[in-house]
Amino acid sequence: MNFALGTGVTVLQRTPATLRSLLDGLSSDWTAATEGPETWSPYDIVGHLIHGERTDWIPRARIILEQGAHRRFEPYDRFAQFRESHGKSLGDLLDEFARRRAENLITLDSWHLTDERLALQGEHPELGAVTMRQLLATWVAHDLGHVAQAARVMAKQYRDAVGPWRAYLPVLDR
Repeated sequence: MNFALGTGVTVLQRTPATLRSLLDGLSSDWTAATEGPETWSPYDIVGHLIHGERTDWIPRARIILEQGAHRRFEPYDRFAQFRESHGKSLGDLLDEFARRRAENLITLDSWHLTDERLALQGEHPELGAVTMRQLLATWVAHDLGHVAQAARVMAKQYRDAVGPWRAYLPVLDR
C-alpha cells in the first residue's frame, strides 16, 4: 500500500485509545512484564511513544518543511523513556500520550500537506536523505509495531501456561 496522509492519520488517531483500552487498569503483572533482559514492557513502550511525540515526528517534519540550511535531524534517544517516565503511573503516561498525539495531529493537519511538500527531504543521521512522506509512513508503521510489541510481550507471559497450544501460537516464540 502506498502512503496516503488521510489513511495514515486514521491509524495515528487510534493508537492512544488502542493502548488505553489494552493497558489501562491492568496490574503491573501485565504492564511491567518484559520478554527478558534489555527488553521493553508495555509501560516502557508508552513512555517511548511519548518521547517520540516530543522529539521525533513533528520536530523532524518541521525541519523538512523549513528546508533551511540545517536539514539534518538530531539523533533520537531510543531509551529516553527510562528516565523520563520514572515515577509516573501508567495512567499518567497514557493521558500524556493521548494529549501530545492530539496536539501533534492538529499541527500536522494545519500544514495542509500537498504531494510536493510530502516529497521534501530532510536528512536522517544514519539513513541519509528521507522524504516527509517516508517520515509520516514510518510514524504509522512505528505505532503499529509498538502496539503489536505490547500485545506480544503480554501474550508471552502465558507462554508456559498454554501448554501444548503453544504450537498454535507463534506470537509466544517471536
